[in-house]
Amino acid sequence: MKKDVVLLDGASGTAMWQAAEKRGIDKVPVWKYNIEHPELALQIAKEYVDAGSQVIQTNTFGANGPAVKRSSEYSVREVVRAGVKIAKEAVQGTETKVALAAGPLSVLLEPYGDLAAEEAAALYEEQLGAGMEEQPDCIILETFMDLEMMRVAATVAKRYGLPVFCMMTFEKSGKTMMGNSVQDIVDTLEPVGIDGIGMNCSLGPDLALPVIREFSEKTSLPLMFKPNAGLPVKAEDGTMISPYDTQTFAKDVAPALEFVGYLGCCCGSDAEYIRTLKEMYFV
Repeated sequence: MKKDVVLLDGASGTAMWQAAEKRGIDKVPVWKYNIEHPELALQIAKEYVDAGSQVIQTNTFGANGPAVKRSSEYSVREVVRAGVKIAKEAVQGTETKVALAAGPLSVLLEPYGDLAAEEAAALYEEQLGAGMEEQPDCIILETFMDLEMMRVAATVAKRYGLPVFCMMTFEKSGKTMMGNSVQDIVDTLEPVGIDGIGMNCSLGPDLALPVIREFSEKTSLPLMFKPNAGLPVKAEDGTMISPYDTQTFAKDVAPALEFVGYLGCCCGSDAEYIRTLKEMYFV
């Protein structure tokens, strides 16, 4: 058993959309389900708790001001507060912790776009501040491609006095889409005082392993590792399957267990991936 590694959850968006399709529910931005179909968001959260996740994330990843305004008449506050309430209900009676989740904004920061850093900070204050009203246990910022945007978000997050964990997403080149290297990320985020660092999304476990290993060589911060299970591909019988089944995923992430502090999975995964990881390494 890897007692020194915390088992995280898996995908939220793709898992929720799959569950929605089975129920005949329209595919919408998943944060909408917090209000329109809370039973769906609760189902996915509970599945991860039951599978063995020691930390689950709230269904608030993309619930920032511009996105919520563009796709609904709801307020950020009601969407995010509902997301944290659902997660807290899912962990009730267990030792599983709740992480308030936030991702990148859909608009680019200057000089690549028109958004000033001060405006971005205000948007994260709105999103994270709403979640803090429901008293989560920590904050996870993930799937960022722009290091400056992550720095802004992390700086805001640290004001709330909770542990803050940051995960960037990488290309096969070993850098983010914006060209940020592991060294750049460590040098920028360590001074902010974050509590964990690493990567999620974009790459499967085999391709992601060199990146997270490089983090282990550049920083002493606890490492977060949530690689993808891959985008679905068509099997010979016509069904859609993940390129990394649960067993393959678990075997491919095994080397990371020697140096990461937190392990989970991202897009394309579901509770069965977490259950497999637990059965293979955590019991």
